[in-house]
Amino acid sequence: MRGELSAILFLLLLAFSVATFTSYNGSGTSSAALSFFRLSPVTMSDSAPAPTDSAAAPMPAPPTHSAPAPMPDSAPEMPNATLDTASNASAITVGILPTPLRKTRGSDVEMKRLEKLEEGLARSRAAIRSAVLGRNCTSDRKRRGFVPRGPIYHNSYAFHQSYIEMEKRLKIWIYREGEPPIFHDGSSMGLYSIEGQFIQEMDKKRLRFITNDPEQALIYFLPFSVERMVRFFYKKGSTVNVVKLISVVISDYVQVVANKYPYWNISNGADHFMVACHDWAPKATVKEEAVRSLIRVMCNANTSEGFNPKKDAPLPEFNFLFRLPTVVRVPTPPSSKKMLAFFAGGNHGSVRNFLFQQWEGKDSQIQIFQHLPRRKGYTQHMMNAKYCLCPSGYEVASPRLTESILAGCVPVPISDGYVLPFSDVLDWSQFSVSIPVRKIPKLKEILINIPEHSYLKLQANVMKVQQHFVINDPPKRFDVVHMLFHSIWLRRLNVRLFDL
Repeated sequence: MRGELSAILFLLLLAFSVATFTSYNGSGTSSAALSFFRLSPVTMSDSAPAPTDSAAAPMPAPPTHSAPAPMPDSAPEMPNATLDTASNASAITVGILPTPLRKTRGSDVEMKRLEKLEEGLARSRAAIRSAVLGRNCTSDRKRRGFVPRGPIYHNSYAFHQSYIEMEKRLKIWIYREGEPPIFHDGSSMGLYSIEGQFIQEMDKKRLRFITNDPEQALIYFLPFSVERMVRFFYKKGSTVNVVKLISVVISDYVQVVANKYPYWNISNGADHFMVACHDWAPKATVKEEAVRSLIRVMCNANTSEGFNPKKDAPLPEFNFLFRLPTVVRVPTPPSSKKMLAFFAGGNHGSVRNFLFQQWEGKDSQIQIFQHLPRRKGYTQHMMNAKYCLCPSGYEVASPRLTESILAGCVPVPISDGYVLPFSDVLDWSQFSVSIPVRKIPKLKEILINIPEHSYLKLQANVMKVQQHFVINDPPKRFDVVHMLFHSIWLRRLNVRLFDL
């Protein structure tokens, strides 16, 4: 009897996968939503066993950008889930086309090429859904590498299968136009250096995702550096509108590649992406008609400034001072962390100004400095604190988010409208405590009311998530570079080029 039930369940899953694939082969510019990235146990399957651990927990719906829900004065055991929905953007709804695409009919050869690519994406969507419904991770046996598990993921089955599909299908072609330093280059040290690091890594072409054949590509990369443009155009005291100049350069570059190659015009740029960490990148691109469909991978992932988490991808910020790889600190045992919370940084931006007004020099348990006293190391402070504050400055992003994770300290993002890095797949409520700006006066109350056993879970999960915030040379599976590729891959899954 048990064997018969297993056979029936297998046949049902097989039929469902075929039906899903068929539905994606239909016509239309937008495919059905891949809701399995946030399936609830009820919608998964009546015959499938209910999840017994948080690894199979559903991904919540995409965030609405309304005002955050009020938080109780005394925080619950895992307070992050109820603090600020905008700061904890959940899984994107893969499959919903964010903007209309230009329908361009090409030659029969071109149509067959595009049809083949879209059929491959349909198979990937079906495979991800099948993995979620079957709650299995069996398709990676040959590699025998890391398999994501545990509560730090919204849905580990969806993430794992999606990652495998990315490794099978993702191909990226890099446009060759432009000369360094603005193109094919970028700073490899300093506050915005993740932008330059990524551009340089792409041009090294040592990653499996890079292809020399644009006909095989799923996604196309625009290799310009906004940080370099700012250096080139900005002169202290000048009245020149630098943001406008950057917009012109980007628009002109798009025009060049659109005139020379067919790929931009097929999708109106929806299968193209840029990477930028400078604060001015969103301002230079958000209103430009030429790039409205472009996938923008940006550090300054602020929904109030036009960042769209269904189309755009957050980029974690780093402040590189040394050579790669990034250093993961030997953790300080939680029992020896005597400081409740720590922050050191410049007093710029309204959020930090509010934080300094409320807490600078006010409480020995919450140590906040604009300048650390001599002989007191920044990293050592982070390692000795239970919670590391990550307030927004002039813009929402801060390298302290990654610094705290790599130091084994529970990060506390303090911002409004910040879409946290890799929040498509990572459940930040399991390893951080997000606090909206209006709750800064209750900062100590919130943190001190988190039970010790809940803090220990948060801190243990910080250690588990570290591998996703390390930059290796060369890159390794599931590190920052590969997580960025996965974020881009998800947004490509969200697009159908045109009627097939």
